[in-house]
Amino acid sequence: MAAAMTWAALQDAAAAVAMMAGLEPEPATAQVRDFPALIRNIGGWRRRMAESGIADLAAIMEPGLSALLAAKARGADAAPAALALWREFQSARAAILALVPKNMAPRTPRNA
Repeated sequence: MAAAMTWAALQDAAAAVAMMAGLEPEPATAQVRDFPALIRNIGGWRRRMAESGIADLAAIMEPGLSALLAAKARGADAAPAALALWREFQSARAAILALVPKNMAPRTPRNA
């Protein structure tokens, strides 16, 4: 699943954006880490929606991260723009993660 590779790359890009926003790195959760395998096993319309959402999120993050890096290279304060991109990423990622039904989510101490 190419979307799994894109998903992993998105998490790395988001970590870079968070750093530029002055935020602490986000710990990897089982929900985020296991999402590609879970959605692949679910299949159907949820998988199609996830793949579309991942592609859309990549289409936002790639130019956004490039713009942040360019601004930073010119000496501009990229933190406010990075924070805005980070919030957009979080919102979009939450919508994508919500495609996995609660009863199929990985078991963690919080939802065990």
